[in-house]
Amino acid sequence: MWAPLLDALWALPLEKRIFGAVLLFSWTVYLWETFLAQRQRRVYRTTTHVPKELGQIMDSETFEKSRLYQLDKSTFSFWSGLYSETEGTITQSLVFLFLATLFSALTGLPWSLYNTFVIEEKHGFNQQTLGFFMKDAIKKFVVTQCILLPVTSLLLYIIKIGGDYFFIYAWLFTLVVSLVLVTIYADYIAPLFDKFIPLPEGTLKEEIEVMAKNIDFPLTKVYVVEGSKRSSHSNAYFYGFFKNKRIVLFDTLLEEYSMLNKEPPEEGSLESPKSEEGESPETKAKVRNKKQGCKNEEVLAVLGHELGHWKLGHTVKNIIISQMNSFLCFFLFAVLIGQKELFAAFGFYDTQPTLIGLMIIFQFIFSPYNEVLSFCLTVLSRRFEFQADAFAKKLGKAKDLYSALIKLNKDNLGFPVSDWLFSMWHYSHPPLLERLQALQDSKQD
Repeated sequence: MWAPLLDALWALPLEKRIFGAVLLFSWTVYLWETFLAQRQRRVYRTTTHVPKELGQIMDSETFEKSRLYQLDKSTFSFWSGLYSETEGTITQSLVFLFLATLFSALTGLPWSLYNTFVIEEKHGFNQQTLGFFMKDAIKKFVVTQCILLPVTSLLLYIIKIGGDYFFIYAWLFTLVVSLVLVTIYADYIAPLFDKFIPLPEGTLKEEIEVMAKNIDFPLTKVYVVEGSKRSSHSNAYFYGFFKNKRIVLFDTLLEEYSMLNKEPPEEGSLESPKSEEGESPETKAKVRNKKQGCKNEEVLAVLGHELGHWKLGHTVKNIIISQMNSFLCFFLFAVLIGQKELFAAFGFYDTQPTLIGLMIIFQFIFSPYNEVLSFCLTVLSRRFEFQADAFAKKLGKAKDLYSALIKLNKDNLGFPVSDWLFSMWHYSHPPLLERLQALQDSKQD
């Protein structure tokens, strides 16, 4: 299939061969991803009835809603991906990133608007007004620039003065930056966008503290973040180093605290129609016909799974893998940066700007490696998820985690049936049915 193209490619000058090879690989990856997506779309189109394994726990209405939701998201991903692939090849050949972040933000805005106010709105997830969305987008862009520009400037300076071993200094610098950002993100960056409040005193907080103590998790604070003003999707995570760990729960995860479970003001009442910026009673009413989130026991089971990642060392392992990969990339960058043919392939014949070299090597030359690495990390992530589920079992949470996974899948309109190849390539979390089966093997009665 590719033989004529490869023969023609080999007859070109070296710099043209490099560009052609990069372009050929880029489109090969795109076609592969499109092939996988079409397989999964076939599953969405043809699986119109609830699988027998879920017959007692998922109603037909929710199943159909999730099927239509995933179909719309799949269609959106196809067209946005096609646009990105075409737009990417143009910018690679012409300007190669002058004001790239601004350009990317502006060209990506229509897609983001469509995803939020058409796809997410249609399926009852969007909770934002247009004004809130635009203000948020501007704020994100400004904050990104405040971090990206000085960090990039320092990195380029280190590469310039680092000598033959600049790749070691560059790697150490990015390691420090990564650790600093992880440390300050939840305390100083995330609050710029969302409101974090301490979890109120009560049974749930007490049980979280007891569970953390039982597994020696050095918990210092538990927060609830008002994710419901953006979306009805739910989440939970922990962060912090050493003896200063914090847990963050989205209010949409908590049936007791979710704003989406509260009744909107009656028409004509004196209550404000919008209690907080970004919260609209009209959009909230779309999901008011169902209970959002999990009961306390199920929340504890979800946290048992998340804390399992910590107890089993998954977080540390991911950091180590990330830094090993980062060091390897900087080392290869040091080897390749002197190759003028790389710059010539992308139109830079007389000058070899360091920033352009970084972009060429990291974004394009490493594309095959990144694809393989991404797949390996996906496989590893699925293994970690099963291990974290097993850890929750050992805590006696199998039954509650079983029901929590079903609720979260329902709340997020996750489609429970997947094409095996699409799932293997893309899903960092095992499909719902596989996780339920693993839990059911030793679920408490």
